[in-house]
Amino acid sequence: MSEQQAGAHLRETVRERYAAAATQVAEGGSACCGPQAIEIDDSFGSTLYAADERDTLPAEAVAASLGCGNPTAVADLRTGDVVLDLGSGGGIDVLLSARRVGPTGKAYGLDMTEEMLALALANRRKAGATNVEFLKGTIEAIPLPANTVDVVISNCVINLSTDKQAVFAEMFRVLTPGGRIGVSDVVADDGLTSAQRAERGDYVGCIAGALSFAEYRQGLEAAGFTDVGITPTHAVADGMHAAIVRAAKPAARA
Repeated sequence: MSEQQAGAHLRETVRERYAAAATQVAEGGSACCGPQAIEIDDSFGSTLYAADERDTLPAEAVAASLGCGNPTAVADLRTGDVVLDLGSGGGIDVLLSARRVGPTGKAYGLDMTEEMLALALANRRKAGATNVEFLKGTIEAIPLPANTVDVVISNCVINLSTDKQAVFAEMFRVLTPGGRIGVSDVVADDGLTSAQRAERGDYVGCIAGALSFAEYRQGLEAAGFTDVGITPTHAVADGMHAAIVRAAKPAARA
């Protein structure tokens, strides 16, 4: 199998996983007692959000949360900001962002999975969010013009990409000068080999491709980002961590 074929196979595996998750939540929503959260473990999912945040959202958005953090809590969102969530799933981070940026701002969600997009659109209607738009596409080729987004967020999705450098370059492209990222992702200890990460990925699920701390920093800096900071928050496997990743696109020179 060529590298390109392997990448396509992994992307399809990820798509199938998230499609199944969206279907599970949608079908649960038709039951008498409402949707059931997708069970993973305490390192992932809606328990990483404060109760007062979860209580303001449609139950289906909360139930579909598969992330490893809460990027909206660290992205320093401001009134009027334009926010883009990479791999937006059921829309939990998009809807939370929309509340933070207010009616003068906008929150985009980008996802490649039809089932998740359908779920997110339903959640947008239930939330009554008028400053939210969901887009279909991949995080390696963001369907937005350059210099149009103030903040890029993502929740445990970049580690799934087979071309992370393309993701970093696309984030940099769409950000306005002075724009910033606030990402939750899975990061590996610098001493772990690719094989060791793959072993842990098989155990935890879909994290085998995580970059190391040094690789993540180098990748962002190679794309042009400055002020890179990577802070681990909790372990998801031996030597693998959920982490908060922050960086900025340099402001335009006067």
